[in-house]
Amino acid sequence: MSKLRVRQVKSGLGAPRKVRRTLEALGLKHQRAVIKPDNEAVRGMLFKVKHLVEVVPESDEVEKGS
Repeated sequence: MSKLRVRQVKSGLGAPRKVRRTLEALGLKHQRAVIKPDNEAVRGMLFKVKHLVEVVPESDEVEKGS
């Protein structure tokens, strides 16, 4: 299953309670990244807070340094 790296880039202060609770449910804190599974539930939460977060697909393979 693919994963998403999610990072909160804007503050949730002053946002409606639903938005703040969604950020909390995703486990986000300002300027810290979390890895979440790419499924419909997570995508729905991300859609609700899309103006506050940055999402990058996470590769499943471990990159080897040369």
